[in-house]
Amino acid sequence: MSDDPGRGCHDIGGLPADRVERAEHAHALWEKRVDALMVLLGGQGRGIVGVDELRRGIEQLGAEAYESMSYYERWMASMTNTLLTKGIISSDELGRRMAEVEARGEEGAGR
Repeated sequence: MSDDPGRGCHDIGGLPADRVERAEHAHALWEKRVDALMVLLGGQGRGIVGVDELRRGIEQLGAEAYESMSYYERWMASMTNTLLTKGIISSDELGRRMAEVEARGEEGAGR
């Protein structure tokens, strides 16, 4: 991360860094689902969440959140914030849905 006040935490171009691992890797199921969700929200003329909105939302996460989240966690946070801001989903509905998913996960863990 840069100490330059003109750079955002995401703007690391030109700064020293480790080597980029270019090898393909398997994605976790939840990562595939986040990617699919972005396709559904932005594709086929729906335009609910565009790629520019996704990028802007990631850039606005703030340094602490940006540094602590994985690539697809940043995507999920950005999509969620955009849907909340546009009023497509309310925080109450989001909370209920998250509780439902968590309950399903706990039920499946007991099998």
